[in-house]
Amino acid sequence: MESSTSKVESPFARALLAGALAGTTVDLSLYPIDTLKTRLQSSTGFYQSGGFRGIYAGVGSAVVGSAPGAALFFVSYESIKSVLKRAREAEAGKQWMGDWSEPIEHMAAASVGEVAACAVRVPTEVVKQRAQAKQQQNSLAALSFILGQRKDIGVMGVWREMYRGWGITVMREVPFTVIQFPLWEGLKEWRRRKTGKDGITALESGVFGSVAGAVAAAVTTPLDVLKTRLMLARDRERAGVLLVTILRESGPRAFFAGMGPRVLWISAGGAIFLGSYQWAYNAMGEPR
Repeated sequence: MESSTSKVESPFARALLAGALAGTTVDLSLYPIDTLKTRLQSSTGFYQSGGFRGIYAGVGSAVVGSAPGAALFFVSYESIKSVLKRAREAEAGKQWMGDWSEPIEHMAAASVGEVAACAVRVPTEVVKQRAQAKQQQNSLAALSFILGQRKDIGVMGVWREMYRGWGITVMREVPFTVIQFPLWEGLKEWRRRKTGKDGITALESGVFGSVAGAVAAAVTTPLDVLKTRLMLARDRERAGVLLVTILRESGPRAFFAGMGPRVLWISAGGAIFLGSYQWAYNAMGEPR
């Protein structure tokens, strides 16, 4: 009997569809924790930014940006990983970096994927976080406010506002993903060797994604704080100047604000994100 789930032959299409599903699922299910984290990191303080009220503020921008952002990441990640793997195998399996060959391939592929995803993620984050921090009432109001500045700052000024924090976001996401994805892939490979099976279940992938996400989230919290402050600042600021200002006014501890919710959010998010991705990918083709 034919499976009720249609198989998708193209790895590109499988990564696209599975990534879109994973991104939407994780962002919507864990949105309240993300809001609390943003408010804890805001320079105006947790309660001034909304406290526990309206924790779904800005969810509209997350709905719009989740699927394309995650799809872009996984299409890029799987494509680059496949290219690098074929190049290595073409050399009769020669390990250019010894036992580090595959982890380095995963790091490179994940880095490219994150940069691609940031094309969607950054403007989505700018709009979302301004709504979360109660600078505007909702995502539409935040977007309208930014676009409404066109007469004063011009089209390029609006573009720069939409991509405010691009540099620091990339600086945060690349180290994060360089930690998370090789760890996730390594845990999956360890499980395959232990069970003798070729594939990984969605549950196993989710557990490994949770562990990898928690580790990466804790390490990169200071970069996340800096990114949030840059995006919420009333005026554009340089990352270096803001870094010095935070240290002078609040001390080093400020860079670990919201670490608990961030680790909780990304640990749970890693389970849902990489678990649902694995489920969708497996459902559309052979488990891997």
